[in-house]
Amino acid sequence: QVQLVESGGGLVQAGGSLRLSCAVSGRTFSRYSSGWFRQAPGKEREFVARLSWNGGTTSYADSVKGRFTISRDNAKNMVFLQMNSLKPEDTAVYYCATSRTPFRSLSGAEDTYWGQGTQVTVSS
Repeated sequence: QVQLVESGGGLVQAGGSLRLSCAVSGRTFSRYSSGWFRQAPGKEREFVARLSWNGGTTSYADSVKGRFTISRDNAKNMVFLQMNSLKPEDTAVYYCATSRTPFRSLSGAEDTYWGQGTQVTVSS
């Protein structure tokens, strides 16, 4: 059974930084694209960042480019999201996700495993 467990969320002032971590178990982690999505109150879940299965390709939402960095450690089966220069509009529940299909780009659709989410709150 595939499990994703996020950690690292919390309360931070605007301009501050947080690092989210996601531990993935139950599969050969290095074969699968992984990433992060977020959902703010009253809004739909949205894409934040994605990393290819081999770590060679990254993509980011326009709203976080230049501020957030996604990375992975295949030896530890973990995915990270370094968030700098945080803004109040970054406040949301952040979800770690990984593709169900090996070597396929993470879509966030039905072909996705999800973590339970971690709350990030940025105060102004």
